[in-house]
Amino acid sequence: MQRTVPDAEALIKENKEAIRLEDRDIELYAQRMGIATTTTGRGVRYQVIRDVEGASVQPGQWAIVNYRLELLNGDTAYHTQPGEPEAFLVEMDDVESGLHEGVQLLSPGDSAVLIIPSYRAHGLIGDQDRIPRRSTVVYHIGLVKVSGEAR
Repeated sequence: MQRTVPDAEALIKENKEAIRLEDRDIELYAQRMGIATTTTGRGVRYQVIRDVEGASVQPGQWAIVNYRLELLNGDTAYHTQPGEPEAFLVEMDDVESGLHEGVQLLSPGDSAVLIIPSYRAHGLIGDQDRIPRRSTVVYHIGLVKVSGEAR
């Protein structure tokens, strides 16, 4: 039995179209929610809601955060419990690459909306639980504090 190998150019074209459609969906979401975003060079969109003077988070530090993680349809996938922030080691822990990037835009006391495209979040397969495949995720996040020294 002969296997056919997918045409690399066709796959590239299909992925570019998926990214274009996802970008359009993100723009429509931001407009609908009244979020004026800035886009990083790697595709994360963000709006700082509360900007407190201070040094931003650095790789190798613990970011202690409160968050609500939503899908573009408004469904909440995950969230921290009131008074129980969660921590992750910036650029080292197994969280979305877009979250690592986005939290480094913040200083303790800041809050923001981070819109992370699927290719910087949970990718083609989702998280196998609450985040479907190829889903953009939206973090409503507050950086409570930073712990540890930067690497």
